[in-house]
Amino acid sequence: MQKPERRYKQDHNDIICLSNIMVPMRDGIQLATDIYMTQSAYVEKKALPVLLERTPYDKIGVSRAEYDARDLNSKTRVQVARWFAAEGYVCVMQDCRGRYRSEGRFEKYVNEAEDGADTLDWLMCQPWCNGRIGTMGLSYGAHTQTALACLNPEGLGAMFIDSGGFSSAYHSGIRQGGAFELKQATWAYRHALRSRAVQNDPDLKAALEKINISAWFSRMPWSRGDSPLSLAPEYENYLFDMWERGLYDETWRRPGLSALDHYDQFPDVPVAIIGSWYDPYVATCLTNYQALRERHQAPVRLVMGPWTHGDRSVTYAGDVDFGSGSILDGNISASYATLRRDWFDAALKDQMSDPFPAEVTYFRMGGGTGKPIKEGRLDHGGVWKTTDQWPPKSAIPLSLYLSPDMSLAPTSYRDAAACHGFDYDPHNPVPTKGGAITSGAPVMEGGGYDQGAAADRTDILSFETMPLEEDLEITGPVTATLWVSSNCKDTDFTIKLIDQYPVSADYPEGYALNITDGIFRLRYRAGWDREVLCIADEIYEITIEAFATSNLFKKGHRVRLDISSSNFPHYDLNANTGESHNSIYTTARNRVHFGPEHPSHICLSQMSRK
Repeated sequence: MQKPERRYKQDHNDIICLSNIMVPMRDGIQLATDIYMTQSAYVEKKALPVLLERTPYDKIGVSRAEYDARDLNSKTRVQVARWFAAEGYVCVMQDCRGRYRSEGRFEKYVNEAEDGADTLDWLMCQPWCNGRIGTMGLSYGAHTQTALACLNPEGLGAMFIDSGGFSSAYHSGIRQGGAFELKQATWAYRHALRSRAVQNDPDLKAALEKINISAWFSRMPWSRGDSPLSLAPEYENYLFDMWERGLYDETWRRPGLSALDHYDQFPDVPVAIIGSWYDPYVATCLTNYQALRERHQAPVRLVMGPWTHGDRSVTYAGDVDFGSGSILDGNISASYATLRRDWFDAALKDQMSDPFPAEVTYFRMGGGTGKPIKEGRLDHGGVWKTTDQWPPKSAIPLSLYLSPDMSLAPTSYRDAAACHGFDYDPHNPVPTKGGAITSGAPVMEGGGYDQGAAADRTDILSFETMPLEEDLEITGPVTATLWVSSNCKDTDFTIKLIDQYPVSADYPEGYALNITDGIFRLRYRAGWDREVLCIADEIYEITIEAFATSNLFKKGHRVRLDISSSNFPHYDLNANTGESHNSIYTTARNRVHFGPEHPSHICLSQMSRK
C-alpha cells in the first residue's frame, strides 16, 4: 500500500540544522556540510539512515529541478533537506570542493570520487548514522554519486541518480563522437560568475558580467586567454583541458568521468536512474542501467521521459507538447519527492514495496493530434510503456538504405556506385535547433523544434521514406553506417533523425520534428585512442551513434534522415585541417556514397507488432 503524499512545507518546526560542519578530506581540505534531523532524533541520539547530496550549486540555494506540477516554483535545498528529515532521515547537503563555503580549488569533476568516498567514511563515524546511506542528486549531483560509487565506499546503501552520473564523459556529456559539447563553455561562464573569486571581487564580477557570450560564439575559434572565460582562469583552464584532450586516455577513464572502467567496483545496492530523451545524458542513463543490471542482484530501475534536463513536471520540450500524461507527477509517482522517499524507504528502511511501475518505464513519444495547442506548441503526444529490460525484447532491427534519389527504403540500392556531396564551411555552420541539450542558455536550448526543409541549406542532405502506410514505432538504439569521403585531412559528419509531419492547414509546409541526432569526427575512425588523418577523397566506412529514443511515426508521416557536417553551437566546429580546434578554418567538400559496395543506411529499432 502506497504511503500518502506529503508536500513540501515552508518549515518543519522540529527540524534542526547543524550548519557548515567542516568535513575533512584525505588531503586536509575541509568541505562545508549541513546536517538536518529532527530535534527528537538529535536529543535522543537516534541512529538513522542518512541521505547525502553533494552539489556545486550551493547547499542552501535554490535547486531548479525541485518542483512539481502543482507548484512550479523551485524549492531550496534547505526545504528539500527539512522535508526528508521530517520523513525519518538525517539529510546531509554538502558544497563540493572549491564551491561556496567549502575549501579548496574547484576542478570540475576531478575530485568528486575521493571527496565523496571520504564524506561517506566520515558519515559512518557519526553517532546519528545507522550505517545505511543513500545518495541523491540531479545532473552534477548525479555525477558525484557515480564518482564515489567507483571507489566502493563502505555504507553506501542505495542511489537515486537523476539526469547524469557519467557512464563515460568522453562518449556523452563532455565529448560525443569525438566532437566537443560547447554547453561546457556556457556552463563554465555562468558558474564562473558565481565562483568565490568573482563574488569577492566587484570589479572582476562587473567585467565578467559585461561579456556577451553569444557574441563570443559568433567569433570562433577561441584560445586560452582569448575566450569568454579569460577573466576566470580556473574555469577557462577546465574548459580547454577537456576541449584539447581529444584522445580517450587515462584522464577520461578515471573515476568521476567514467563509470565504464569501474562498474566492477560499484557496490551491489539498489539504484534508481531517471533520464529523458531530450537530455544529453541519454547514453549515460541507458549504459549505467544495462551495466548495473548485468552485474547486480539488487534492483536497478530506469525511467526515461520525453523531457529536457530535469524538467519532469512539465508537458513540453521546446516547441513540442506530449500531453498531461507525460509528466512524472501522477503517472510514475505522486511527485518527485515521494518517489525518492518511497525508493529510500524500500532500500534503507525495509518498509515499502518497489515504488516504480516496472523495471524499465519509458515514454514512447508520438501519436498526438499533430495540431498546435498550448502556446502554439505541436501536440505530438505519447504514452508510457513498461518492459523488463532495455531495449525491449520485442524491438527488432530495421535498416533503411540511402539512395541517390534521396529516398530511404528497407531495400539496399543496387545500381552503379553513386554519391552526393556538399560543402561544409565552418564559417557558416548548420545552426543548432533543439536536441539533447542542457546548460546552453543563452546560446542554445534543448527540446523538439521544427527543423524546416533541408532545401533551405545546400550543406544538408535529406533522405526520406515514402509516406508510411501504417504506424511505425521505433524504440531503442539509432545508428547510421555511412560510406563517406572528404577532400580534407579531417572533417565531421552529423545525422539527425526527424519525424516529418505531412502538410496540413496548421502546418502548410509540414513539421519536421527532431527526434535524435549524432556526430562523428573522422580522425577517430580507427578508435577513440588514436588519430588517423584522411587521404583526400578516399572512401571510409563510419558508424554514427545517435542517442537511443522511442517515437511513433504515424501513418502518413515520413522517416527523414538529415546528414551534414556541423550542428553548431551544440558541438564545436571541425576546422577540416586535422589540427587543433583553434586552427584556421578551411572549407571541406564532403560526400556520402551509395551502391553495392557502399550500402549507406540507418539502423533503427522497430517494435514488433505481435
